[in-house]
Amino acid sequence: MSLQATTRPPAQRQARAVRLGPRSIAALALVSAVGVAGFGWPFLAPPTSRIGAHAQDAPWLFAGVLVLLVAVVAAAISESGLGPKAVAMLGVLAATGAALRPIGAGTAGIEPMFFLMVLSGRVLGPGFGFVLGSVTMFASALLTGGVGPWLPFQMLAMGWFAMGAGLLPGPDRLRGRAELVMLAGYGFLAAFAYGTVMNMAGWPFMSALASNVAFDPQAPVAANLARFVAYCLATSLGWDLGRAVVTVVLTLTLGPAVLRALRRATRRAAFETPVTFDAAEK
Repeated sequence: MSLQATTRPPAQRQARAVRLGPRSIAALALVSAVGVAGFGWPFLAPPTSRIGAHAQDAPWLFAGVLVLLVAVVAAAISESGLGPKAVAMLGVLAATGAALRPIGAGTAGIEPMFFLMVLSGRVLGPGFGFVLGSVTMFASALLTGGVGPWLPFQMLAMGWFAMGAGLLPGPDRLRGRAELVMLAGYGFLAAFAYGTVMNMAGWPFMSALASNVAFDPQAPVAANLARFVAYCLATSLGWDLGRAVVTVVLTLTLGPAVLRALRRATRRAAFETPVTFDAAEK
């Protein structure tokens, strides 16, 4: 048997519309650290601190996180040399996601936009995924009138959600049923994670006198953690489960066609092909 017949051609490296460089990685690490503090401060500050005063600081935290998000997007775009084709794809996918989000709004967590974020992040990479998730949530808020102090938290959480899909293993080689199962499993877990972190953004501002599952600034961390778990089970478990199931079903049924379309568009766009100019003929 000849060598040519037994040697498999190397897998083609998957193109990335936005590649994270040093500045964008540093900005992403900074905004993620601020986001973790913004989401998790009830479990980070000691009970003796005047943590209840944080409610007055929420607008400032909103502005700070939003500025950092813009810095991440700007750094990613400037370092990647985002061309018109990538901008067009970002616009189309963000508009599609924003249009999908209101479908089923208020109905047991039926949110089809999440599966699109997973597949887009998988094909186009973590940098594009983070930008897409943030821009989609911003566009959706403008479309539905959902602009408020919660918006930067939604943008950051969705950016993490889509970026994580781009960090999954085997982007160049893993294909077929195994890839779909992996993406469906990630979407299922990430849908719960998204709901949990968004619960953390609003839970501390409930009045402790209104419910025994509300945040109590005088209680120890373990007690507040138990309250938070009870709060999630009582208020958002059904919604998060619906979001997770819809993401899994759409990934397994529509995933193959959407992945093929995204990869075909990525190949045709040739994001990473250097632009050259032929010398003018005399």
